[in-house]
Amino acid sequence: METRKVQLTGGSTYTVSLPKEWATENGVESGSIVEFYAEDDLLLVSPQHGNDHVEGTLDVTGLENRHELTRAVMTMYVSGFDIIRLEAARITAEQRRIIRDATQGLVGLEMIEETADRVVLQDLLDSSELSVLNAITRMRLVSLTMLSDAVEALIEDDNDLAEDVMQRDDDVDRLWYMVSRVFRTVLRNPTAANEIGFPRETVFDYQSSARQLERIADHATKIAGLSQEIDEITGETADLLDQLETEAIAVPETAMDALLADDNDEAVELANEARSRIPEVDETAREVDGKVRELDPQSAQLLGRVVDSLSRTADYGGNIAESALQKAAPRP
Repeated sequence: METRKVQLTGGSTYTVSLPKEWATENGVESGSIVEFYAEDDLLLVSPQHGNDHVEGTLDVTGLENRHELTRAVMTMYVSGFDIIRLEAARITAEQRRIIRDATQGLVGLEMIEETADRVVLQDLLDSSELSVLNAITRMRLVSLTMLSDAVEALIEDDNDLAEDVMQRDDDVDRLWYMVSRVFRTVLRNPTAANEIGFPRETVFDYQSSARQLERIADHATKIAGLSQEIDEITGETADLLDQLETEAIAVPETAMDALLADDNDEAVELANEARSRIPEVDETAREVDGKVRELDPQSAQLLGRVVDSLSRTADYGGNIAESALQKAAPRP
């Protein structure tokens, strides 16, 4: 850490010198313009970069596997590159299809150039147009609705509804990647935090909670898949599963109310209420687990996985409640 003495210039202006080593490394010299960003009692200084796009290049030679190439594109996107150049001696037709599919699963990303040895992608949305709040609100609605519908598909043996649930998981993933991209951009660039309109700590709390919602959607997809292997469920088992689903969803639902509450006292009250509901979910889960053990071994094994997913949903809600408590806590 270096220190500088603040001086009074001209009777009304405070001035402070910049460390020469930092200025040299960042291309700041006499006549350069720097930008200042105020965050409570902090003042951040940054070289003026203008609106230049952040570009990144990735060699995709040999990446023919769909999962690996898709993951590579998503990693570049989440890392915050505005322009992504994917290069190889020759881009194969299969690679182009995979890249095109991956692009469609990411908010704002478009394919703008294709040649024999290069595919260029560009994010056409700037950070000021991306609402983290809208994204997590949408993730909340979709993921919790998915879970409710997945259990209904299980109980009613509705394969069409189960398929619909699994397709909706793509919407949640798309929003999750967008939130992650904004979060990493805010960490790297203080300008983005100003444009988004939230402190970086709040963006962290939102990103952490979005991760929990994405996991809930994954478990909803898992339950929907299991429902296609199990016949219709009736009687007390169906009633208990329905009860467990209601209790489990109430935890992240209340926790999200806490996270989005404007009043800190209200947020703390709701977060503690969400956490207090978890033991009730665990108790019901044990009851359901005991009931399904009376079924044939295959059904018992499959339904045991459903019970586990619903229990984990409550745990994820507890994690959101923790983020809500951190967001509402006094600042040091």
